[in-house]
Amino acid sequence: MHNSRLLFKSFAISVALSSMSMAQTSINFTDDVPDNGALVLGVFENGELGSFGSAINNASNGGLSHAIETIGFMGSAMNTQVIPAPMGSGYNQIMLVGLGEKGTSMEPLKWQNIGGNAVQKAVSAFKNTPAMVFDVDADSVANIAYGAKLGSYYFDKYYTSEGSSKSQEEITIVSNTGEDAAVIFDTELDPVADAMWYTRDISNEPANVIYPETFVERWTEHFDGMDNITIKVFDENDMIEMGMGAIYGVGRGSVRPPRMMIVEYMGGNAGDNPVVVVGKGITFDTGGISLKNPPNMWDMKFDMSGAASAIGTIHALAGRSAKVNAVGIAALAENMPGGNAQRPGDVVTSMSGKTIQIRSTDAEGRLVLADGIYYGDTTYNPPFLVNLATLTGSARAALGSDYAALFTRHPDLVPGFIEMGKKTGDEVWQMPLNENHFKAIQNNVADVMNSGPTAPGASAGAAFIGSFVREETNWVHLDIAGIAYSDAASPTKSSPGSRAYGVRLLNGYIKEHYEGN
Repeated sequence: MHNSRLLFKSFAISVALSSMSMAQTSINFTDDVPDNGALVLGVFENGELGSFGSAINNASNGGLSHAIETIGFMGSAMNTQVIPAPMGSGYNQIMLVGLGEKGTSMEPLKWQNIGGNAVQKAVSAFKNTPAMVFDVDADSVANIAYGAKLGSYYFDKYYTSEGSSKSQEEITIVSNTGEDAAVIFDTELDPVADAMWYTRDISNEPANVIYPETFVERWTEHFDGMDNITIKVFDENDMIEMGMGAIYGVGRGSVRPPRMMIVEYMGGNAGDNPVVVVGKGITFDTGGISLKNPPNMWDMKFDMSGAASAIGTIHALAGRSAKVNAVGIAALAENMPGGNAQRPGDVVTSMSGKTIQIRSTDAEGRLVLADGIYYGDTTYNPPFLVNLATLTGSARAALGSDYAALFTRHPDLVPGFIEMGKKTGDEVWQMPLNENHFKAIQNNVADVMNSGPTAPGASAGAAFIGSFVREETNWVHLDIAGIAYSDAASPTKSSPGSRAYGVRLLNGYIKEHYEGN
């Protein structure tokens, strides 16, 4: 009885914590420069000033240009420098932000990095973000704003001491092209930033807050009021009835039962089959009976990053009213070594009817995906199916934190992914997938096995998942184990934790290849 009360209390605390959502940074555009305090000012190469900077320079009798020349600030892209504001300018400090050569066309990602880097440096210098002044075209300003919103994200909701929060309620961007930039930002970029923000939030939450049921609850809240959205949820009883023995087997060791969340966004032509995005959603991975090394287990709260990004992608598409039909599937379970947990050597039957021998309960992500991806493929007959999963240490060892590992039976899909990865910053690298990898998962007890001593890591994992996808379906598997989360900061990811990897990539890829078709 004592343990039951404690268990109930733990659940109650988790539900309370899960309802605490972080407020997103709002971006405001104006052409009105504040006349006092601190300022963030974009400066071109060799100290060349735009119209706003020139006005400040004139007000200070050339003091701004003199200060820039004296400190040797060259205005190279991404460089920043805080200076005392010159007398007569009305300000007390100015943070200079390098924009590169004036009039030079730069890729949107570079402008995004400038914006995110500027916010982070401003927060470090001023504890907040003063108005940011950029005298560039509307597209560039919109992308600066996009990067600024992404770069301003800090997962600091659990700090309680005063002054420990770095989150920014709002950021003001000053530009003569701000009105046009706001249209671009509001319709195309901010919805993606919102989705990435939600994806990071859910991925960064501890496992006592986000588990299969609360993952569904939190995302359902985020979709509330959005058009063309239908949400379906399968519980453990549905899984048993539908023959989803693979995902059910992973979740049966936990007191928090598995779930499958299906989010349908039908913003395209009626009757068009939707693209399908499936994500691995292990909300915490102990390894099950095949227990992981405990010292490194704490970050297994991120093992649901693929599912968060899959649903985040649908949120991005819906947020910008994309002219496409798309479905996101989150295959959710908590992998625990409870008394009812499945064991190495067990055989389970997947929804497809294929039997699987469990060689390692720590190769559980491919099991939940087996049922999720088969359901998505056979239910929707998609023109394109992609899955994301923090699947293998092999992918991390091979590619580090620079790329996701891409596997496919359809080589014609690869160039588009590589190109979009470079455009968005979510880069990919193709890894091998051939007949030998499918042979490596064959088993002498069941149709396939989920792991084995001779199975070549990431490629065998991809082959296992591919075994549950029809060969004619255009399919890509992204192993994001090395890139889903990181302690390192980047211009558009300020704090340790989730990168929301895949949301930008898939939003861009779907837009370019399937939207409006």
